Amino acid sequence: MHVFTNQDIKKLFISLSCIFVSFMGLSQLLIWPSSGSLRLGLFLLSLLIAAGVLGSCFLYFRRQDRIMKEAISQISHFMTGNTHARIECDSEGSLYKLFHAVNTLATTLDTHAAKEQKTKEFLKDTISDISHQLKTPLAALNIYNGLLQDDSEDPAAMREFAVKSEREIDRIETLVQSLLKITKWDAGSIMIEKLPENIADMMNDLWLHFETRVNLERKRMTLSGPPQAELVCDRGWIVEAVSNVVKNALDHTEAGGHIAIEWNELPAVTQITVKDNGSGIHTEDIYHIFKRFYRSRFSKDTQGVGLGLPLTKAIVEAHDGNITVESALENGSTFVLSFLNLTKL
Repeated sequence: MHVFTNQDIKKLFISLSCIFVSFMGLSQLLIWPSSGSLRLGLFLLSLLIAAGVLGSCFLYFRRQDRIMKEAISQISHFMTGNTHARIECDSEGSLYKLFHAVNTLATTLDTHAAKEQKTKEFLKDTISDISHQLKTPLAALNIYNGLLQDDSEDPAAMREFAVKSEREIDRIETLVQSLLKITKWDAGSIMIEKLPENIADMMNDLWLHFETRVNLERKRMTLSGPPQAELVCDRGWIVEAVSNVVKNALDHTEAGGHIAIEWNELPAVTQITVKDNGSGIHTEDIYHIFKRFYRSRFSKDTQGVGLGLPLTKAIVEAHDGNITVESALENGSTFVLSFLNLTKL
């Protein structure tokens, strides 16, 4: 009788048995002067009641014991790797409330475990990506260092390799900074502070950042949109997001090309659009450009690190927005950043 391995239940049965035995003995003493048939009848009735009560208790506790054994079995299955194991808790009562709480705990642990596994895989992939991306500039630096040692008496050659080395160092710095930013977004450690910002002011800041490059590369950049238009956002991060799109446009636009930055307030959304008349995006690449480290086999750009557009996407989505792109080869690209307008009550 496995049910009696529980000491509390065992003590309860012993106590009940003692009570019934005492009751039967006392009742016999009280009616001892009565006839024998009455004493026998009362004894049998008392015995029947005792058997009924004790039997009912036994059956109840045996059922509870089976329920607990099944619950323990499910918990054991969960602990040994079956993360889908759950305790049946369709009935009502305190015990089933406990089972429901255990199931909730199991679901929470399962979710945390899955998240941790995803984080480990992300970290593994990120380290692999960093290693892969650093190989090229580090190899180039090693080559330039060797050439500098060989041509140490040629000032012109030394200057040339010094410039090339500086370019590779800048590339490594850009890669590391971009990785730090996008990793912080992935980890959810970035706190954005949304305030009403004038879009024209933000785009003017962006123009000042790119003005020197635009002039040196003999390209043209224009800004247009309602001067009073506002966007509730984190100013620094939105400027960063649009800057990455503009940089991408400049990278894929030849001398004489045009980059247009436009913004507009619609009833439901506010949009910032970046258009260029550059080389465009190949149809095979259009669905992959927001993947980190993605490099098109059709692209002539060998210096990009493939993190600008993924970072832009993360920033826009953190502002409850979305980014779309339309492009055609040799006809330029159009990126649209859309943000929901806050409802004014």
